[in-house]
Amino acid sequence: MTAPQTPTAEIQDLDSADPTALRGALEALLFVADAPLELAQLAVAVQRPVAEVAEALAGITADLDDRQAGWQLRPAGSGFRLYTRDQYAPVIERFLLEGQRSKLSQAALETLAVVAYRQPVTRARVSAIRGVNVDGVVRTLLARGLITEVGADPDTGGGLFRTTEEFLEKMGITSVDQLPSLGPLLPELDAVDTDEY
Repeated sequence: MTAPQTPTAEIQDLDSADPTALRGALEALLFVADAPLELAQLAVAVQRPVAEVAEALAGITADLDDRQAGWQLRPAGSGFRLYTRDQYAPVIERFLLEGQRSKLSQAALETLAVVAYRQPVTRARVSAIRGVNVDGVVRTLLARGLITEVGADPDTGGGLFRTTEEFLEKMGITSVDQLPSLGPLLPELDAVDTDEY
């Protein structure tokens, strides 16, 4: 009886896999990344030489362009990132505008509150505070123009988010300093280190 494969074993198996597996692994990494990924980062992640990764990225780019996929792989800064294809911008815009007519969910309101009171804050920090994954909610708030990415955390490299002018306008305030204090609403926080909330 063989032992179950661990994720580490699966990554090591990629070294001897066919080019399709390498491209699939790179596509998966690019899909989940919230910032451009450099060739060296990708090479380390898939345990392949940089030249081989560059060749695979060129293949991914050509394939997406040949079939006019809804997204494309483009250089961004010193790395690469997936973007939606420009020709589909009207469809995306219409979809996002339709979504803005609906109210924010409870999850979106809670996430927005964490960003507003803790900004600038990483997605990982918001997830830790709320106790749930907030990737989808953050995408919704970004799409609605209520938050924006303002750089990277120097310690973790994760994107930092803060509220926008649109948020201030919808709240009827001119600065986040005008947000109500949480102290009277959550008195038990006085006894807890504020860095934890």
